[in-house]
Amino acid sequence: MEGMQSESLGLADWKWRKIMTIIPVILSGGSGTRLWPLSRASYPKQLLPLVSDNTMIQETALRLNGLDVQEPIVVCNEQHRFIIAEQLAAIGMKKPSIILEPVAKNTAPAIAAACLHAQKIDSETVVVVLPSDHNIKDKEAFQEAVKIAANEAENGSMVTFGITPTFAATGYGYIEKQSDSDSEGVSSIKRFVEKPDVATAQKYLDSGNFFWNSGMFVFKASAFLEELKELDEAIFSATSKSVEKAVVDSDFIRLDKDSFSENPSISIDYAVMEKTSHGKVVPLSAGWSDVGSWSSLWEVSDKDEKNNTVRGGAILKNTKGTMIYSKERLVAAIGLTDVVIVDTKDALLVATKSQAEQVKDIVDELKKAGNPVAVKYTE
Repeated sequence: MEGMQSESLGLADWKWRKIMTIIPVILSGGSGTRLWPLSRASYPKQLLPLVSDNTMIQETALRLNGLDVQEPIVVCNEQHRFIIAEQLAAIGMKKPSIILEPVAKNTAPAIAAACLHAQKIDSETVVVVLPSDHNIKDKEAFQEAVKIAANEAENGSMVTFGITPTFAATGYGYIEKQSDSDSEGVSSIKRFVEKPDVATAQKYLDSGNFFWNSGMFVFKASAFLEELKELDEAIFSATSKSVEKAVVDSDFIRLDKDSFSENPSISIDYAVMEKTSHGKVVPLSAGWSDVGSWSSLWEVSDKDEKNNTVRGGAILKNTKGTMIYSKERLVAAIGLTDVVIVDTKDALLVATKSQAEQVKDIVDELKKAGNPVAVKYTE
């Protein structure tokens, strides 16, 4: 990915362009069950065009255009390898490194594997870790935050992006900052906190000291691996063995299953970021959403004058605040308020937006019953 030239060169720009090797790491292991029935484990939300004509993983990669970064490292499961390779090739990325996880072990082992591979490319590389299913409206603001974070990472910091909260959200984890903000708003991390109730979320919002936890990170690959080795040596050891024994198969890197399976299933937050003494948070106000549910997809989608969002064919009468997604059939909606209707060839979801996240429970019930519609499209 060729970086674009800047008209004015400050110190940060010079440092970014002349010294650093920056490698994006795109995590694509999720199943997106809260967006069922459109998203299924066999074809999850990151592979779907939810907010534009591009798929979510394509949007994630394209968001970096204009920065001087290398081709990305993608971590995914074997089932999606060809789809991901094809989707990235379609936007001009011919040689991404695609690492195949033999089993899902959450983000800490996945990022460790990516960092070990990144070090083979450049021992001093900085990695920008990005989930493949986020939506960010302001690309320029995002890129400026990446530059700030990369310069912090050059100094050994373990950086995450803190989303400036716009309401008292209960669906996100939060990050509390220390009182040592610099001129660019970068602060040390005081603590991570779990998803709060409404009253607690309002206190966080009112205090001005909390961010939403974005799940995006920037650090030197070597710094992350050093911290991981100190804080959770078992993950470092198991993942190192899986990379050492990895097999290159065509355009894919297959991690050794036996070694990788020794890893616990644990997030980077729990394994490293909540324990490190080098954590920093860079504020980000860029129209971010993790598009984790139908209600959040409605929020980031274009709407008509009655706040309805329609993808596919639909006729609406006396309907407002409603989302309809139907590629197979015409949907007629009359007298609805704040409803989600998702029609696919083998399943139909009808829910109020306020309870749409409970679709995950429906998927769990379908799995327990052995119904294949839970994980794949059926005839």
